[in-house]
Amino acid sequence: MKLKDKFIKLNKADRLYELDIPIIALTGGIATGKSTAAQFFLQKGIPLLDADKLVKIVYQKEAVKEYLQKKFPQVIEGNSINFKSLRSLFFSDLEVKKEIENLIYSYLPEVFRQELERLGSPSFVLYDIPLLFEKNLEHKFDVNILVYASPEIQIQRLMSRDQHTREEAVNIISHQISIDEKKKRADFILDNGKDPRFLEDQIVALINCLTKM
Repeated sequence: MKLKDKFIKLNKADRLYELDIPIIALTGGIATGKSTAAQFFLQKGIPLLDADKLVKIVYQKEAVKEYLQKKFPQVIEGNSINFKSLRSLFFSDLEVKKEIENLIYSYLPEVFRQELERLGSPSFVLYDIPLLFEKNLEHKFDVNILVYASPEIQIQRLMSRDQHTREEAVNIISHQISIDEKKKRADFILDNGKDPRFLEDQIVALINCLTKM
């Protein structure tokens, strides 16, 4: 399976991590169902990497834990990171947040390439990246796909899934770029406002649109 020529838009030098192969971004907003969409893509044989999983790999590196032990010893217990303490620290100080993000991002290219190698030799890769638009990275991808659900559906799902009050759900959503703003910046939109079968049918149609055998 290959990406159709018209969707190979970037040169190597312009791609994320200067990849030799085309890269497609899969993004969304909280509670829009991006993870569900990612699983459907995987089931259809699309090679996929997950930014959140790559970050977890970075956190397991001894050099990263040693750095945290030196700079922020309160987040280390034994030889493990206490992620609850780390999150509390992360969101309590913008300078600390920036420092830890820079640490993680410095290792991501290496981890990305290692995990890409594990996929064999795909002709393209789909990258599940939640903060695509927040980090203004869309220009680093040949194509981007947004999993969309209306703000009201996001609120209802957060209330149902995580037992948040409506006020809490609205507050959580407000910390991301609005899903309707992301919609304006997306190349392709998957509507996840109905049942999973509706989403799966759209994914099948999109794969047929983007790829050739």
